[in-house]
Amino acid sequence: MNRPSPEFDVVIVGSLNLDLVVRAPRQPSGGETISGSHYAEYAGGKGLNQAVAAARSGASVALVGNVGDDDAGVRLRSIVRDEGIDDTCLRTIDGVATGRALITVDDAGENSIIIVAGANAEPASAEIPSGRVVLAQLETTLEGVAAAFARARSDGAVTVLNPAPAIELTDDLLGLCDVLIPNEHEVDLLGGRRHVAERVDQLIVTLGAAGADHIEAGVTTRVGPFVVDVVDTTGAGDAFCGAFSSRLAAGDDLADALRYASAAGALATTAPGAVPSQPHRNDVERLLDRPAVG
Repeated sequence: MNRPSPEFDVVIVGSLNLDLVVRAPRQPSGGETISGSHYAEYAGGKGLNQAVAAARSGASVALVGNVGDDDAGVRLRSIVRDEGIDDTCLRTIDGVATGRALITVDDAGENSIIIVAGANAEPASAEIPSGRVVLAQLETTLEGVAAAFARARSDGAVTVLNPAPAIELTDDLLGLCDVLIPNEHEVDLLGGRRHVAERVDQLIVTLGAAGADHIEAGVTTRVGPFVVDVVDTTGAGDAFCGAFSSRLAAGDDLADALRYASAAGALATTAPGAVPSQPHRNDVERLLDRPAVG
């Protein structure tokens, strides 16, 4: 029986946050107070970041998630719409604040982040649009991610999980993942590369400035990085995941999708803020004309 065409290229089940960002010369030690140099508020949340990355890479995108009934929620929904992302399944939760992320960025562009879930901790819409690729993270409820992936599998979609922040995952949830994309710290918290690779078909470990490793059937292939001038690493991993999902939905083979994602992740470090730094396709393609390192 022929299945109906998916409604969207990429469906993202994830969080939306207002990011409160402080620039400082370095990260403070425990119990230490230091002076910051700059404060700004940006749209963020891994779900929104990845949705914007996928949309700017040319995909039709739907975002499933929650905002609170506050000014931040209005602001984030407006950004979703301005980016051309479908917000039909973006709920406003009465009496709950929109999620927040408290972020410190040092002079090397590295960040530390504390997340307050707010509306992201509430159940999201049970109505999940159909997509070629369904992408999720772990800043929302595990039950919602599992339900979305089960629906995606029944629709024949590819499921991609970015397990951040890293928590213990059941074999049942991992069994619903076609592609798992942790960073090197997250894969260690999940039990290590070998343990995780035995439970998923495709494991992609992002390595920051070193690129990424693709592990399939026990074979590791390095995806070379692109050298750029780093300003702020916030949102770089989300750029990688959203761009990768976009290109996978467009029919690229895995190697091409990974190289595109590596370039997108690199470009996201060249500007401050999570959503503002997500690159557009023409900029990624220009960087792709330069050779990756390694």
